Amino acid sequence: MTERREELVDGYAQALLSAAEAEDALGPVEDELYEFAKAVETNTGLREALTDAALPIENKKGLIGDILSERANPMAAALIGFVVEAGRARDLGKIVEAFAALAAEKRRHVLAEVRSAVPLDEARRKRLAEALSKATGNDFEVNVAVDPSIVGGIVAQIGDEVFDGSVATRLDDAKLQMGSA
Repeated sequence: MTERREELVDGYAQALLSAAEAEDALGPVEDELYEFAKAVETNTGLREALTDAALPIENKKGLIGDILSERANPMAAALIGFVVEAGRARDLGKIVEAFAALAAEKRRHVLAEVRSAVPLDEARRKRLAEALSKATGNDFEVNVAVDPSIVGGIVAQIGDEVFDGSVATRLDDAKLQMGSA
């Protein structure tokens, strides 16, 4: 990423953080931004729709509203709409990553990105953060994205380090062992 683009990403991330804090909705907004950004990253049709310059912004905002529906925090939908309306939909993932890092830093926590086959409730997130803290000695913020391809278990990424406790990886390992036996 170029230096100018990094500055833009950081600026947007700071703006999102300030808005979420002003509404006292940092936790829920952070989770929903993260989940939405992961959906955009993995869904080509959604990504193309949000980045299509020919598609009117009203249609893009309608799409965001349809996806998030009433279950989402209205602030999260507004912030995603802000980024898309500003023409930064291609950078949404990077902006949300920078936002999450700023939020974690503000709380003096390390960010752990977790993929799970199923959504994790708050109690499970807390236990996961505590387990990661015990293993590493750091306090953690845990962002979770649902990824059915891992079958079960979780995959946690902390910076460049990956902790893979997924059933899919265990099955692959078993296949390799059976093939070499």
